[in-house]
Amino acid sequence: MKHYRVGVVGCTGMVGQRFMSLLENHPWFEVTCLAASPRSAGKTYEEAVAGRWAMDTAMPEKMKDMIVLDASDVQAVASKVDFIFCAVDMPKAEIRALEEAYAKAECPVVSNNSAHRGTPDVPMIIPELNWEHEKVIDSQRKRLGTKRGFIAVKSNCSLQSYVPALFPLDEFGVKEALVCTYQAISGAGKTFERWPEMVDNLIPYIGGEEEKSEQEPLKIWGKIVNGEIVPATSPAFTAQCLRVPVTNGHFAAVFVRFENKPTKEQILEKWNNFAGRPQELELPSAPKQFLKYFEEDNMPQTKLHRDLEGGMTISLGRLREDSQYDYKFVGLSHNTLRGAAGGAVLLAELLCADNYI
Repeated sequence: MKHYRVGVVGCTGMVGQRFMSLLENHPWFEVTCLAASPRSAGKTYEEAVAGRWAMDTAMPEKMKDMIVLDASDVQAVASKVDFIFCAVDMPKAEIRALEEAYAKAECPVVSNNSAHRGTPDVPMIIPELNWEHEKVIDSQRKRLGTKRGFIAVKSNCSLQSYVPALFPLDEFGVKEALVCTYQAISGAGKTFERWPEMVDNLIPYIGGEEEKSEQEPLKIWGKIVNGEIVPATSPAFTAQCLRVPVTNGHFAAVFVRFENKPTKEQILEKWNNFAGRPQELELPSAPKQFLKYFEEDNMPQTKLHRDLEGGMTISLGRLREDSQYDYKFVGLSHNTLRGAAGGAVLLAELLCADNYI
């Protein structure tokens, strides 16, 4: 059995907490180091998160008494682990510098942050879709001057509710997509207790989200050219992103136009039979069914379906022809599982299985 020593850098926030719950009984990964900001450093994990634990499950017992290190003490953290998950809350320039420092210390970084998503030789991977982008790591290591160290990132959480549905339809020429996402408050690292303004409310703006929703899919569709990922020029995405009063689960309403319009049956066949490298490798966090389509008009529903297969399945429904686009449908993903910590754990499993870590 594979065994890796893992650190969680940024362990006290919402995504950091989700990492802790996911890694508690992971068959490959053992958490041997926790790190966060200077204000948490020197405290036990239980003390550092006191009053802010936001998961439905209890804080893992074996992690409560672990002493939190200062995330900026790169050598101290790197010496205790085989790689790190990074979910820090800092300005982007500081995150870029910190993650690169870990990589140069020969400590691979699997990041939940957006800071390096635009870096051309940093792969941004949804493991079922564009796993081949891991090959760019060889070029990144040459740039960094490292043997083991590198940075790999997962994409924005909102993408998970629509990009996995469109990517398998590429043979029909996905031309344009209009997407409206309805995003849970945990995506902002909040609970209703800490954000009472969201009760019975909707906010039609999430800073930077629409730009990410329109641009990041093009990197996923991109190709490696001369050691860099060159983003695709199509499909063309336009997005509107809203914050809604839901604890977990990002929803998307999607309108799509094709170069060669498929039948509804062809789309459903692609969705129902689609599987990627994680399923082929039977990775521990991989759902058996990546895309699950519901025939009922009132499905999927956030509360009922966000946790399918450990929150790693994408739920789809309401596929029908549209009067202006070719088709429209809805999608649902769990934003802190598939969209954040779970997606990063699955990415790390892929990188370990393919001997990048």
